[in-house]
Amino acid sequence: MNTFSQVLSDDQGVSDFHTISHGLYIDGQWRQSADGRVIPVIDPSTEAIIAAVPDATLEDAAAAIDAAAKAAHGWRTTSPRKRSEILRRCFELMTERSEALATLIALENGKALRDARGEIAYAAEFFRWNAEEAVRITGEFGTAPSGTNRIVVDYEPIGICVLITPWNFPAAMATRKIAPALAAGCTVILKPASETPLTAYALAALYQDAGVPPGVVNVLTTSSPGPVTAAMLADPRVRKLSFTGSTGVGRALLAEAARHVVSCSMELGGNAPFIVFDDADLQAALDGAMVAKMRNAGEACTAANRLYVQSGIYEAFSEGLEKRMSSLKVGAGTDPDTECGPMITKRAVEKIDRLVIDAITRGARVMCGGFVRSGRGFFYPPTVLRDVPGDAKMAQEEIFGPVAPISSFETEAEVIERANDTEYGLAAYIYTRDLARGMRVASRIEAGMIALNRGLMSDPAAPFGGVKQSGLGREGGQHHGIAEFMEPKYLAVSM
Repeated sequence: MNTFSQVLSDDQGVSDFHTISHGLYIDGQWRQSADGRVIPVIDPSTEAIIAAVPDATLEDAAAAIDAAAKAAHGWRTTSPRKRSEILRRCFELMTERSEALATLIALENGKALRDARGEIAYAAEFFRWNAEEAVRITGEFGTAPSGTNRIVVDYEPIGICVLITPWNFPAAMATRKIAPALAAGCTVILKPASETPLTAYALAALYQDAGVPPGVVNVLTTSSPGPVTAAMLADPRVRKLSFTGSTGVGRALLAEAARHVVSCSMELGGNAPFIVFDDADLQAALDGAMVAKMRNAGEACTAANRLYVQSGIYEAFSEGLEKRMSSLKVGAGTDPDTECGPMITKRAVEKIDRLVIDAITRGARVMCGGFVRSGRGFFYPPTVLRDVPGDAKMAQEEIFGPVAPISSFETEAEVIERANDTEYGLAAYIYTRDLARGMRVASRIEAGMIALNRGLMSDPAAPFGGVKQSGLGREGGQHHGIAEFMEPKYLAVSM
């Protein structure tokens, strides 16, 4: 089994990656887990073990909280300008090391290298954006209606934050939380997914090089996320939980946080409708569908999960999407020519296959793909299904894979009703040349984010988040992201 440094230098030809992780990152130091156990890291393209990282215990989690608590006062009293400069340096270092970081993501996550490069660019932007916003955190001043006193409202760091991130965007989901937390003056403990820990540790080394003080950012990996997270939330010094992941796990975490009255931000599951009206630009809609469906091979909470196409354009759209999907090259994420990499685990492939078989059983027609590929690696081919009925399980569950289920519709009212027929409400896509229709339909779709004539909506400058069972709170935006990590303090001043 290789060490982390061997994976980077020997297997991928990345000879200069600056500081290398050698264990849990706590209080600015690399350390092994308290009991010495490790978690193997699997290359989903080959199923080979490529590295091992420490398996944190409750003792390690306590040490991380101690480190965050020790660093808290110094960081919250650091001037906004200084915090801004450190965040800006994080952006610059991520940009400088982008190719090495992208290669690392492609290796441990399996996503196509081109997608990994896009993720690093996106992830770095959270540092640049929050560096700019860190110096613009202001309070409020006013007069009480009675005229007897002034109302002064200040915004303070909420305190120690536990950040839990998923495997599908191991860099971006971390920086989307860490950057605003640091801008607000908070210290953090990051628990990345055990499937993709190497990126988190590589970024920890980057933060260290950028001048983030010891204890301000701590990173630990564990194969026992439930007990470790519960122990951290039970510590009265922890005041914030920010989680990105499934709705089921989010519900369990909300219940645990409620026991200790810990503030929560939740970015949970999605079931995004992709709506194409007859008057849409067909080529633009196909371009957008490929982005919305196939970004990270469909392993994204914002992925187009249900494609509704009006009957007049249905045949042309279905044929066009089949042609594009069937031509994608499937292969290892680190292969520069790959357009669709493997899924993250064998279990993920099995879930996708189960959903496809269910849809076919209920009457869906396979236009391309639709089968599990033989051989090593967790691969599933790009698949297009047409005439997918509304009672198919994939109409209510996240597919999280390269499967595009298409259904036709007749009227605007019909497609709005079908689009909203889900417990989720994260993202939606609408294609029409009629701007009035686009705005009207967008206002009636139950989702936190709408892309109108676009296949991509994520932007550090915009608030990211959903409604219904898709979460609580927002990440990013002019003030929304930082506000999640701050508490208002009201001061009544006699006149």
